[in-house]
Amino acid sequence: MSKPLVAALFALVIAGAGVAPAVAAPAHTATPAHTATPAHAPASAPAARSSAAESSARRTSAVRAPAVQAVNYAGTVALSNCSGSVIRMPNSADSDPALVLSNGHCLETGFPEPGEVIVGQTSTRSFTLLNSAGTGVATLRAGKVAYSTMTDTDITIYQLTRTYAQIKSSYGISALTLSDTHPTAGTAIKVVSGYWKRIYSCNVDGFVYRLKEGDWTWKDSVRYTSACNTIGGTSGSPVIDNATGKVVAVNNTGNEDGETCTVNNPCEVDASGNVTIHQGINYAEETYQIVPCFGTGNKLDLSATGCALPKP
Repeated sequence: MSKPLVAALFALVIAGAGVAPAVAAPAHTATPAHTATPAHAPASAPAARSSAAESSARRTSAVRAPAVQAVNYAGTVALSNCSGSVIRMPNSADSDPALVLSNGHCLETGFPEPGEVIVGQTSTRSFTLLNSAGTGVATLRAGKVAYSTMTDTDITIYQLTRTYAQIKSSYGISALTLSDTHPTAGTAIKVVSGYWKRIYSCNVDGFVYRLKEGDWTWKDSVRYTSACNTIGGTSGSPVIDNATGKVVAVNNTGNEDGETCTVNNPCEVDASGNVTIHQGINYAEETYQIVPCFGTGNKLDLSATGCALPKP
C-alpha cells in the first residue's frame, strides 16, 4: 500500500505502513510545451478578417473546452500517518454528520484482514482540516468508523461528530463530493495529500481488473500515469477529477521495487490470470461505488439497491 507513515517495523509487514522518505520529494516543475509557429495568412487576406477569424476560433474553443475546477487543499485532512478528505455524497444534506475518507490500511486499530469488513466501530480519531492554502484550521474528531475494509477496495470512512453545516459555518470549508460515476481513462486528475501538503498532477492511465498485493486483492483499480509518483504519507489522498472537482478515487499503493505481488509491490492480474508489474507506477481505488451505500442522514446501508461494497 502507498502509503501511511508508521513505525519502521510495519514497513516490513505492508507497504501501506512503509516509512516515507525523511523529506518529501520536490514537486515537479512543468516545462512549457513548444509553441507552434502559426502559418502565414495569404497576402490578400485582410488583417481585420484574420483577426475576426481568430476571435471566432477562440470563442468556439472556449465553448467546447470543459470548465476546469480549481483544485486545492480545502476539505482535505491530515491524519497521524496518512492523508484523507471530508467527503459527502451527491445527495447528502448540510445537516448530516460529516464523513472522512481514507484508506483501509490507515485504520488506527490495524489493517483489516482479507475478507474482513468493519462497521460501526467506535473511534475518537482526530483529523487536521486544511484550507485552500494547506493551512490547518481546525481539529475534527471521529465518533465512529462507519465502514472499513481492504477487501475488493481499500477504504476507511469515518463519521465525524460535526455536521457539514457546522464545519462550513465555523471554517468556511465545504466537503468534497464523491462522483457517482465510473472514472474515465485519460482523465486529468490531481492527488491531494493533506499529510504532505502536496498535490500531484497526472492522468488516469487505465484500469486494473485485479490488483494484488500480498494477501490483499482489489478490483477495478485506477492506474496513474507516471507523473503521480506518490510517496509515504499520501495514503488516503483524494483523487480529484480536474474538470468536475469531484473525488473519483482514493490513493493507496504503488510498485516500489519491481517485485511481483509482494507487499510494497502490487501486481496487475487480468481476467485471464496473466500477471504484469509496473515498477514505479502508483494506483488508487475507485469511490463511485460508495455512493449507493449511504442514504438519508449519511447512514450506511449495505443492503441498499446498487450497493456493492463487501459486507461483514
